[in-house]
Formats: sequence, structure tokens, C-alpha cells
Amino acid sequence: MSDDIHFLAAERVAELLDPDTAIRSQRAAFTALGDGVADLPGKIMHPSRFDDSVVFSYVSRLSADSGAVAKFGSVNPGNAAAGLPTVHAVVTVLDPVTGRLTAVMDGTTVTTLRTAAASAVAFDVLAGLDAADLAVLGSGTQALAHTRAIARVRDLKSVRLWSPTPRHRARAADTLAAELDLPVEPVDTAETAVTGASLVAACTLSTTPVVRGEWLAPGCTVVSVGSFEPTRREVDAEVVRRALAGGAVVVDEPATAAEHAGPVVEALREGLLTPENLVPLGAVLTGRRTARTGPEDIVYYNSVGLGIQDAAAAWAVVEAAREDRR
Repeated sequence: MSDDIHFLAAERVAELLDPDTAIRSQRAAFTALGDGVADLPGKIMHPSRFDDSVVFSYVSRLSADSGAVAKFGSVNPGNAAAGLPTVHAVVTVLDPVTGRLTAVMDGTTVTTLRTAAASAVAFDVLAGLDAADLAVLGSGTQALAHTRAIARVRDLKSVRLWSPTPRHRARAADTLAAELDLPVEPVDTAETAVTGASLVAACTLSTTPVVRGEWLAPGCTVVSVGSFEPTRREVDAEVVRRALAGGAVVVDEPATAAEHAGPVVEALREGLLTPENLVPLGAVLTGRRTARTGPEDIVYYNSVGLGIQDAAAAWAVVEAAREDRR
């Protein structure tokens, strides 16, 4: 039986789930969600009573011809100071017909690549066609992965990158500039990064806002991936207000966002938002809902992460591995 199972370490997952494959997988995930054809049970996010870590578990199924996928892992914010990924996980894949184990793979790499790829899909469908100036908040694994993925869907003119530690942001900027052959400037404040940017990617684990609505240029699209639990808020209430006033508040899935996305949870509690205000990304991809109606609209996308993203990415890895064996 073991000969039929794919055991895929991080390096192999990264080879098979290249940026374009990852982006295609996330378009498929959110399209399936928008069409209402995916299985998506509720996810588990459980903050530890012992430290600031969070344990999580996702189970989902993308389609009839791809089996169930489960991911189990944890978020450990303290890893950032040691230069380690803050998310570690394992992904298991089951056969769609028999339910037998098909693959076990590094979930950290899957999470990194599918999260960044989903944000690239969001920017591609939500941002104005001429949006090309990117602000990145954060300098860790997700910040680098996001910049690489966004560069696949937008012809970026410039990148400004901020994180609290000067040497970290300088190192990240140098790495990205060399890889992408475009100007990447490390800046001293989040405000400097965001001011004038048409694309803003918040990739932190901050519990206090690093993006403020008063800084946003008309037409800006803001994507936040670090506000994945109620205590984390990468953006302030003014971002939400400006998006509601002209544009949209977009989420990966409304019921999940209402329970987990910090800025959304807060805005719902205070009456700034109603559940009907939340626009699912899948509905925008499938044409059922509209997010941007004009060039000066502010669009805010809060992603907390869904199991369907892992299912789509994991099956893309399995299919690539099978093709590679032929």
C-alpha cells in the first residue's frame, strides 16, 4: 500500500505547486465555492490556554473526482523572531472512491503557497486594471510569498515593504528585488508604505491595526491575511467604513469570516457591518456579486483561510506528482 501513497516533503511540494499552478488551484477553489458545489465543513481554530499559539483543523472536498483533504497544524507567532514560519501543518489526502490514503504532504508549504495564490486571485479580480504599486506589511514567509504571487497577476511598477524590524525588512526587500527584478523599497513606517499604493497586502500577525483607512488612496484594494481570528486586527474600522461607503467588504466565506475575522467580527458587533454586507470572493469570481463599481472604490478583502483552498492545492500537488511519475 505504501507504494501507492505520495509522501511529499516541503521541497517537493514547492516544486509541484509552482506559482501559476497554485493560482489556478485557488481560482478553482473559490469558483467551486461560488458555484455551491464544494464540501466545506466548519473549521476549528482553538487558541491555546498555555501560550499565544493557535491549533487549527480543516476538512473539505473540492469535487466528486477529488477526495477529502484534511489539514492539521498550529500558528506559533513567536517563531517569527527566530526566522521560522509561524504556521506548521500536515495535509492528508484521501482517494475519492475508496477513501484510502492517497498522499501525506508538508502542510506548511501548502498553506504558504495557497494563501499567497488566493490573495493574487483576489487582487486580480478586485483591483483596478491599472493598479501596479504594491505596499506589503510584513517581511516574513507570507510577505515574500505574497509579493511573488501578486507579481504573477500584475505588472508591478513598485513595491514598498514595511515591518517593525529594520534588518528584516531590508533583507526581505533585497531578496524580492533580486528575484523579481523590480524596485522594492524598505520603508520606516507602515503609513509610508501604504500612502499612494493601489494594492496593499497585510501579511502580519498583528493584534492592532497596521493599515489605517485614512492612509488609503482612492481606488485602493486592501488584502489582509493575518486577521484570521477575532483577536487579530490588521486594519482599523476606517478601512471597513471606506469600503462600505464606496466599494465592498469581501471575504473568503461570510459565515466563517463572521466568526473568525477580527475586523469583521468587531464591525458586526458594533453595527458597522451586517452579514448582508459581506461579499464572498467566490461570488465575485462567478459573476454573482459585484465588488468594484468604479475606479475610486475602496475594496477590502479579509481572508481567514478555508479548507477548500487546501483541498484544491493538495489535489493540484497530487496530480502534478502523478504526471511526474509517468
